[in-house]
Amino acid sequence: MKKIILAACLFTMFSAVAVAQDEPEEPKEKGFDKSKLFFGGNFGLGFGNVSTLVNVSPQIGYRFNKYLAAGAGINFIYSSYKYEWLDYKEQYGVAGLNIFGRVYPIEYIFLQLQPEANYTWGKQKSLSSDSEIKLDSKIVPSLLGGVGAAIPTGGRGYFLISANYDLLQNTRSPYGSRAFFNFGYNFGF
Repeated sequence: MKKIILAACLFTMFSAVAVAQDEPEEPKEKGFDKSKLFFGGNFGLGFGNVSTLVNVSPQIGYRFNKYLAAGAGINFIYSSYKYEWLDYKEQYGVAGLNIFGRVYPIEYIFLQLQPEANYTWGKQKSLSSDSEIKLDSKIVPSLLGGVGAAIPTGGRGYFLISANYDLLQNTRSPYGSRAFFNFGYNFGF
């Protein structure tokens, strides 16, 4: 009797596996899928007696699969610092383009590389006289490397936090010589 029950169980199990294998898979759509687009970037404001900072850096990207995403964006940064003990004020502007690539080794954790070309300009002005020195305007390349997290906020949005570092370390890099944090939000994917 035990052999009959065992045979019936094995027959049922193999029949279920065979049926499951016969069902056709859903066809995967090829080409551009606009539901994989995401929009976001960084926006920052800081005002004080000594300094001012305005950062508007929108980005658009595409999530190719659960492991890879890439996109592009623009940068605009304006900063002003007053150095009273040195008797001057510095104003600095940055406008540029960037592209980025992200790898997600774990679902919400990413590694990112972001090459940038930023046009920089500025001036230094004496606080006690009318003297002014214009800084050379030039294009400064940067290569940001970083690690971050994409934290779901419900729906199709993600809060982003990342630690980044400019790997090229060019003089007049808008990012300086230290690691820095970015906070942003992505709509989509």
